[in-house]
Amino acid sequence: MKRIKQILFTLLILFIVIQFIRPARNHGEQAGQLNIAATFNAPDTVLSLFRNACFDCHGNDTDYPWYSNIQPVGWLIEKDIRDGKAKLNFSELGSLSPRRQMSKWQNVENRIKDGTMPLPMYQLMHPRARLTEAERQRLIDWVRKTIDTLASQR
Repeated sequence: MKRIKQILFTLLILFIVIQFIRPARNHGEQAGQLNIAATFNAPDTVLSLFRNACFDCHGNDTDYPWYSNIQPVGWLIEKDIRDGKAKLNFSELGSLSPRRQMSKWQNVENRIKDGTMPLPMYQLMHPRARLTEAERQRLIDWVRKTIDTLASQR
């Protein structure tokens, strides 16, 4: 019994210590000249859907939930954000060539259509990210128009 208490005490101390090891936060410029609103003239309804379902992991300014302050959960969230931004960063999409932009938008369209984005775990913890079929269709329609516009500029 004494051994179990020592192990639990050690784990408690370790848990307390790791609370002081915090990852850098993803807070940057969301309204720059290269973001989706400035580059693609997205309507407010579309921007709102993207903001609720995508921007936390695929943008430069994350709105962190309270539980991100608890380690190691905060570390896992930051890893997901880094991975998401590496694949697609809406805040810097305008810096890509039109060909790359079109490729990114085609991927967005496919991910929305097949339901793999937003991630189910993200939707579980963020009710605003749960898109209705009508909202999904609104995004798909706008993305399709954007792809067509990019294709016509080639």
